[in-house]
Amino acid sequence: MEPITIRELLEAVHGRLLGEYDALDAVVARVDIDSRTIHEGALFVPLIGERFDGHAYINAAFEGGAAGCFTARERETYLPGKFYIKVDNTQSALRDLARYYKHKFDIPFVAITGSVGKTTTKDMVAAVLSQKYKVLKTEGNYNNEVGLPLTLLQLDHTHEVGVLEMGMNHFGEIDYLSAIVEPQVALITNIGDAHIENLGSRENILKAKSEIFAHMKENAFVVLNGDDELLRPLKATLSFKTVTCGQNADCDYRATGLSGDGSSRMSCEVKTPHMDCRVEIPSLGNHMIYPALMAAAVGEHFGLSQEEIVSGILQFAPTKMRMNIIRRGNGVTILDDTYNANPQSMRAAVGVLADMRSGRKVAVLGDMFELGGLAPALHRGVGEYAGKAGIDCLIAVGELARNIYDAAEANGVPETYYCTDKEEALPLLKAAVKPSSTILVKASRGMGLEELVAELKRLTKEP
Repeated sequence: MEPITIRELLEAVHGRLLGEYDALDAVVARVDIDSRTIHEGALFVPLIGERFDGHAYINAAFEGGAAGCFTARERETYLPGKFYIKVDNTQSALRDLARYYKHKFDIPFVAITGSVGKTTTKDMVAAVLSQKYKVLKTEGNYNNEVGLPLTLLQLDHTHEVGVLEMGMNHFGEIDYLSAIVEPQVALITNIGDAHIENLGSRENILKAKSEIFAHMKENAFVVLNGDDELLRPLKATLSFKTVTCGQNADCDYRATGLSGDGSSRMSCEVKTPHMDCRVEIPSLGNHMIYPALMAAAVGEHFGLSQEEIVSGILQFAPTKMRMNIIRRGNGVTILDDTYNANPQSMRAAVGVLADMRSGRKVAVLGDMFELGGLAPALHRGVGEYAGKAGIDCLIAVGELARNIYDAAEANGVPETYYCTDKEEALPLLKAAVKPSSTILVKASRGMGLEELVAELKRLTKEP
């Protein structure tokens, strides 16, 4: 973040100073929301959640070195030399500050949403654009109403383009984020079952994702998954320049001739309005054509050459716990895909496992959340798919995962185990690890199955 004065902070959030502080030309160059990791001279924003109120930690933030804070409440006392800016709502103030600060930078922003593959697409687009531009991109899970503003506050004058991920689980959230970003480019990766518990149907999920268009700039550019039956018709209805990506013959950006090495990468023939060449993708699974094609579309929109696009795709690296391939000794491979899960991404991950060229294929699969009344059937669908894919062993973890276990057993998976929780699964991992095995670990984030990945690493040797 570049320095911003107290005067600008007041203007940005329509706030007023409390106490006796009057140094309006003093500056801050960082915004923090956690008093435990506060930085010297930072602005502390005390957020309010269901189980916490950051206002209780304002003094702790000052003890840690914060220069000032937002506050939705008047204080009984005010520390000398610290500024307190009164706002109506601290989260809204964070949003308003991010929007104000963003307008200091005349650069384009690419916004990405969708049910599956947002983070992978964000990383792929950023890898491609980085061949020509200095890119600010969403890091980790900073894709919500708090994380996105904090990402924008990382901008500085070296950045030439922003690539931002937008997540949601209710109506109105994408609209909220889009209003902050006002994107020049929007991507929707697909429409799946994630968060269907809250939204009720895929049609409603499409409606919620389409909120991204509400605040787009004039002459905006839209990239859609042309193989998605709900997204494909959008092209004819949008007033923005819109292109589609996929395997369908009528897609503007098309992949054909897909093949993989069963180890670490796949390749395909990419045909676009400006290029026709073989592209290598340093990841596994046929679903990886979509982030690659979308990155190619964005790259061409921003004037990158074929060589730059191909090189950028090859330099793609996934975010931590997003289908990370971990090589261990004795030919053991761990597929760490524990960051999150929904029915579409779970099937895709099992498909990657099935395509691996290894002697033994083990899937450790846990509960998928926010699926509502459809949860049992959608979990059973994953178990059926695991049977058809030909994996050798399933370890199902969690209450909902019992449905995966039942269906996998009924559909011919040779070894099936059911555990009520991850602690119960730990002893099974030692037997699962055999030479030349590939072990996939995947579940919704709340299951915390990264602990099982850590145990697998402990049980195996360094390569």
